[in-house]
Amino acid sequence: MFSVPKSFQAPPIHIISRPTVYEERRLSEFITGVKRKKVDDVLLKPNQNKVYFSETNGTMNVANFIDRPELWKVLIDSNTNYDVDLTIPFTKADIGSVFITFGLSYAIITMMISQMKNSGPGGNPFNLNNTVELEMEDDIDTRFDDVQGIDAAKEELEEIVKFLRAPEKYFVTGAKIPKGALLTGKPGTGKTLLARAIAGESSVPFIQCSGSSFIEMFVGLGAKRVRDVFELARKNEPCIVFIDEIDAIGKQRSVNGAPANDERDQTINQLLTEMDGFDNKAQIVVIAATNRVDILDEALLRPGRFDRKIQVNLPDVHGREKILEVHAKNKNLGEDVSLRDIARQTTGFSGADLANLMNEAAIRSVDNGEITQEIVENAYQRVVVGAKSRTVISDRRKTRVAYHEAGHALIGALMPEYDEVRKVSIIPRGDAGGVTFFQPMTDDVGMYTKEYLLSQIKVALGGHAAEELFYGKDRVTTGATSDFSQVYAIARQMVLNCGFSTVVGKINVDERYISTTTMRLVDMEIKRIVDECYDEVMKLLRANKGKLEQLKDILIDQEVVDGDVVYEMVASCHVPPIRKK
Repeated sequence: MFSVPKSFQAPPIHIISRPTVYEERRLSEFITGVKRKKVDDVLLKPNQNKVYFSETNGTMNVANFIDRPELWKVLIDSNTNYDVDLTIPFTKADIGSVFITFGLSYAIITMMISQMKNSGPGGNPFNLNNTVELEMEDDIDTRFDDVQGIDAAKEELEEIVKFLRAPEKYFVTGAKIPKGALLTGKPGTGKTLLARAIAGESSVPFIQCSGSSFIEMFVGLGAKRVRDVFELARKNEPCIVFIDEIDAIGKQRSVNGAPANDERDQTINQLLTEMDGFDNKAQIVVIAATNRVDILDEALLRPGRFDRKIQVNLPDVHGREKILEVHAKNKNLGEDVSLRDIARQTTGFSGADLANLMNEAAIRSVDNGEITQEIVENAYQRVVVGAKSRTVISDRRKTRVAYHEAGHALIGALMPEYDEVRKVSIIPRGDAGGVTFFQPMTDDVGMYTKEYLLSQIKVALGGHAAEELFYGKDRVTTGATSDFSQVYAIARQMVLNCGFSTVVGKINVDERYISTTTMRLVDMEIKRIVDECYDEVMKLLRANKGKLEQLKDILIDQEVVDGDVVYEMVASCHVPPIRKK
């Protein structure tokens, strides 16, 4: 052991400090001398990369300091085991880095020695797992009836089921069944469930693994794991090999000028080799899933490998209703619960989201004995926004939130081409002080008109405008921060991607490739769109200030207001256009 003086300066060593000529020695000679107890004093100067030491015979020596684990181990043990006086002159800048180096180096050495002792002769000192974690199930009970809301994807995969059931029919005609199918789509849309259903319908073994389980920091292990998977598949054919998150190993391989990843490249090369190695009568179908098809290597997608590329989309309203029916089979639903209504209000929900919603409702119904519409509504709000906050809010804050949410709701009800106002709440949930829920009028997700996007901007600005109307410009709050983020994103998309700007033109371009001059035009157009929308919102709220006050009072009294109440209030407005529910 050694100690560092409080001044961070080494005390003078009379043997080394007097003027003299040091004899150059190799570092190995220094280490050997310490181990043989021929060294008395050591002065280590890492910032000069030098080790000064005196031997028992009085010789003064210097060696080049090389950062090696063996050297650090000798230095650390020198005082205790070899009776050496070690001095290290620290500066304030050096102390942190030196201690970190000491600690890490010694920890690594200790770990290596321990691992090698435990592994035994011929063992695996780092306990590297050379095999991938595989899940093979011989009897899958999932069927196509369990997979709802993605009928188009099911239809495309039925031919794989027919092949695995009766392959001889295809062999006779000379037809080649697809070697692989790539399922693409957002998370939670049912890609894994669909793959299991294919195995269940075909009554064949199902081998499941994740793409990330093939990747290791040691080159070659990933390729070996791929071989292990397909060796297991050949022993159990006919079967299905399912690789989830294939983008973990299937990214585009290194090209000239791009950083290389030898392990990933070798792994994907081995996967391609294995799939090419199937003969025409092989009864192995590889199904992979990803939500990042844009980054996959082109070689994976060519004919003969993943021949079928199937998009698994979010379910429409009919699909959501069927999915809800599946998840409601073993649940006690009240008479007032309408799965159709739940399906209508959950636009954009995936199958996993709907399953989570019904499970949340079931949890909340334990004390009640059955799932009621109110329980479903509370579960929906918890899933979408978050749990209710237990914090008691002041009357002043409650009034301000009521004005804010009333502004959103009133503008939403007055927009001729916008979603239906379903519920307004000033109960704090998650990070939100209040929330206004809208129910889409159609299921045209991703296909919006210019008028709809402008309405969306106006509704988002309604809360801030209501605050300004009643409190003044200088007393508005930060409550509209997330609204402004949404407004900016929509306006930017309209200008840059949708071609909705007459100034910038009909373009769809990444802003990274736009000139500074054009970017100024884009920013000016975004500001123009937002300013015009805000001016219109303020005009509507001023003309309906009494209705806004009335809705605010109802919210303060009831905390939650149905959309019907909002539409009844705006029905008597004289500001066109007015859309009735």
